[in-house]
Amino acid sequence: MAAAGLAGGAAAQDMGHQVSCGVASSYDLTVRPDALQFERPEVAPRSVRMHDGALTTDGRAVPLRPDEQDRVAVFERDVRTLVPKAKAIASDGVDIAARAVREEVARASPGSLSSGELDRVLASRVGDIKRRIASSQSTRDWQPDAMRAYAQEIVSDITPLLTQDVGGEAVQLAMNGDLEGAAALRDRVADVSTGGQARVLARLESALKPRVQALCPAVQQLIELQSGLRDASGQPLMVIERDG
Repeated sequence: MAAAGLAGGAAAQDMGHQVSCGVASSYDLTVRPDALQFERPEVAPRSVRMHDGALTTDGRAVPLRPDEQDRVAVFERDVRTLVPKAKAIASDGVDIAARAVREEVARASPGSLSSGELDRVLASRVGDIKRRIASSQSTRDWQPDAMRAYAQEIVSDITPLLTQDVGGEAVQLAMNGDLEGAAALRDRVADVSTGGQARVLARLESALKPRVQALCPAVQQLIELQSGLRDASGQPLMVIERDG
């Protein structure tokens, strides 16, 4: 789902269906200094803009009563309040993912951590991703799909190093006559590549779930604020909606 992150709540909200505020959205949200900009590629309205009590859909201003202007203004304010909280969850999720990957390596091949190279690579990737999240104005960079992609980036970074380190270790075991040990080592490393991401995501879901659910009341309140608002064509506005 593209932007249940629009509430900020979604930054981590849907790492899996077990972690959900029960909302969904077909829009991506960009948090601009002057406005909230909701965009999607298909189905009108493709663009929704909110700023200081004003509402525009697909470039057309929506006439609003004073009470509706108030609700649009509160919606924008509440989203702006949620966004840094959601980004903090996403940023912490990157640290959790990195620790989970390191534990995967320690389980598969403890010797691969001895040189410090793997920790250097992990730190570099984590720093890059966290800077990306911190500077981003778009939910595309801290929604569930992005978190999955970040976990894959981390696993992909360490796989070549792990394979290289283990190759030499496995050869040494084989030369010493421990063919079974060499095969078991290779199997453990292969399991990091094939199953590691799923275990990392499960770890993320478990760790982030309480923090995500703490945002749910505020996310649900956005649906109430949106209720009754219409776009420029007179259709109900649904930048966020109940999921199912």
